Amino acid sequence: MPYLLKTEPTVYSFTDLQRDHTTIWDGVTNPAAVKNLRGMKPDEQLIIYHTGDEKSAVGTATVVSVDASDAKNPQVKIKVGQPAAKPVTLAEVKANKLFADSPLVRQGRLSVVPLTVTQYKFLAGR
Repeated sequence: MPYLLKTEPTVYSFTDLQRDHTTIWDGVTNPAAVKNLRGMKPDEQLIIYHTGDEKSAVGTATVVSVDASDAKNPQVKIKVGQPAAKPVTLAEVKANKLFADSPLVRQGRLSVVPLTVTQYKFLAGR
């Protein structure tokens, strides 16, 4: 299952991930988001989404490994994918019927959002 990971670009941006190549995605506290992190599996596809002033999907990444031994703070290692050819804005997402029932639209504060394959392809520009 693909997922979308939200990040504040002034804290950790897609550009930072490009520089680092891999990172541990942790520090998530919302119980639903933590559950989504724990459910990730290696090689699953990710969308990196910038919050704040940008509010847009800006690139892709892949799950490398998941350490869910600490149920409240799973450690998910991700590796950088490709930058979006054209970032997809939140306004474009809200206007697309693919996302009508998506937690991305319905639970705006959820920082780790499950996606359908079709939603992933739309956000990744494929």
